[in-house]
Amino acid sequence: MSPRVVLVDDHELFRAGVRSELDGLVDIVDDVATVSEAVALIRSERPDVVLLDVHMPDGGGLEVIRRVGADAAGTRFLALSVSDAAEDVIAIIRAGARGYVTKTISGVDLADAVRRVHEGDAVFSPRLAGFVLDAFAGAPPAPATTAAEADLDQLTPREREVLQHIARGYMYKEIAQRLGISAKTVEAHVSAVLRKLQLSSRHELSRWAVQRRMLDDG
Repeated sequence: MSPRVVLVDDHELFRAGVRSELDGLVDIVDDVATVSEAVALIRSERPDVVLLDVHMPDGGGLEVIRRVGADAAGTRFLALSVSDAAEDVIAIIRAGARGYVTKTISGVDLADAVRRVHEGDAVFSPRLAGFVLDAFAGAPPAPATTAAEADLDQLTPREREVLQHIARGYMYKEIAQRLGISAKTVEAHVSAVLRKLQLSSRHELSRWAVQRRMLDDG
């Protein structure tokens, strides 16, 4: 079943474009232009994912998340913004958003990002992932299981490459292009890494890689 999505952006033409791009890929419940409209709609419809503009005249995405609070415990937020400033990315993630993509993203990739956020992944445009990883890398590591402490020697060189790209926020198709392999092969490598480390999601893989400073290698 397609995720139920609410779109929040103060530009009517942009909202119309996003609806057109996502038509048939996800279920757009409605789109609104203001914070107050967004809060009311989220509380009444309880969508799976909210696509949020970061900057709007009445407060933007931060204000939406703040005002909705615990009223939408099952709803996940994905920032969709023209801004790629580090402070915007970090602020919205600290507020509770599960991801941040820029408005240059294609419709197909946006639909994929929505689905991934709905499934519990953290999703970022590749350049933006580094901001978040840098901001949170200094935090105390989460308690690690015995499996998560497994030595990197378990992973093949190719699996390490794929893991680094996953941690930087690249999608399977983008990793495939960068490494000269198929998306199916990337998916197989990710499955192998998850199995070896006994982790359950790309988000956990990213955190595992950051805690072990794997991104410092390239």
